[in-house]
Amino acid sequence: MSTAPAAAPAAPAGGHLTAVAGPGVLTGSQTADELLQRALAAHGCTGELVRTRTAADFERAVRAAAAEGEPLVLPADATPFDDVLGAWDARAAVRSVVRVDVDARPHDPSAAVRRHVRSRGLGGLRFGVDAWHHHRTRPAATSAYGPHPDQRLELRLPRDAGSGPFPVAVLVHGGYWRSRWASDLMDAVAVDLADRGWAAVNVEYRRPDEHDWEATTADVAAALQAVAGLEAPLDLGRVVLLGHSAGGQLVVRLAADLAAGLAADLAASPAAPVRPALTVSLAGCLDLESIHDRHLSEGAVALALGGSPAQLPQVYAASSPLRRLPLGSPLAVVCCRGDDPDLLDASRRYAAAARAAGDDVAVLEEDGDHFSVVDPRTRVWQRTLDLVAARVPR
Repeated sequence: MSTAPAAAPAAPAGGHLTAVAGPGVLTGSQTADELLQRALAAHGCTGELVRTRTAADFERAVRAAAAEGEPLVLPADATPFDDVLGAWDARAAVRSVVRVDVDARPHDPSAAVRRHVRSRGLGGLRFGVDAWHHHRTRPAATSAYGPHPDQRLELRLPRDAGSGPFPVAVLVHGGYWRSRWASDLMDAVAVDLADRGWAAVNVEYRRPDEHDWEATTADVAAALQAVAGLEAPLDLGRVVLLGHSAGGQLVVRLAADLAAGLAADLAASPAAPVRPALTVSLAGCLDLESIHDRHLSEGAVALALGGSPAQLPQVYAASSPLRRLPLGSPLAVVCCRGDDPDLLDASRRYAAAARAAGDDVAVLEEDGDHFSVVDPRTRVWQRTLDLVAARVPR
């Protein structure tokens, strides 16, 4: 079932956030306070980090923070938060939290945990603040395209939701295919696109470190087709696929599958699947063999695909965008000169090979780093929007 959000209200000014750390969590960490305040200041917000010494103190602080709004919580252990609330008899009082675990912990499926930022170190505080802010100012409507919690779409519509149909931007996040990185990485650009008149669909999918490679690729394909079932005024003739980093590999591989007719069986109507008018790689992982050979991110490619190119030649041949040329549909390759040089090199070599193969490919290079391409404040993002507007006119 899918639901469309109502017309989004004007973003509230400012905002105050309380982050509550459990006993022994972040004790004596000046760095945590600095990170939290910088993240809040970036959004024009205020807040504080409350450290607690006992479980009873933690409960009282969470209850008080929840009475004022959605809090950040940093529990002392990995207990699912719904179980914690049940022990407190506080399910009605604490309905929604952003959970941040700075160390490695499993996903918390609790209904009260709207967003779980995990295994990202102290930097997870910034991601937690961002998740809180984007939801407070521009909430998304969530719909499932499968039974697993990670099989979901997060839809944001323009503020004048009655003025559609809207062009559709389908966003696929990166993170070297690891589960600790999630769809919140694309929240900022999703909000920006919705503010510019797009229906922004942020895709979450099962990652291979906790599932397998087949689940990941099938999910991204199914998510695109599920867009047709969203209860919103969408123009399915103007669908743009945008993937960042590992997500760039996933969207370009999907575009190749669709062009070859390999993903039609995943469509609700196999004769007419949702097809992208444009596929955009944002600092994408476009040559899996070279990324594997150069051991980027501690062997992330082999960990994701399940082995090396020598062990799994057919999987690499199907998965590596460089091996799937010509693509057969319009493509844009966006990269920054300050990115990891091997990723930049892969984007450049892929774009050159796509052109040589006869593909319709636009190339955009700018100053910036790996994340500039998904930061609405940057020149490269503004130029990417201009490129998309030229290729997929309103």
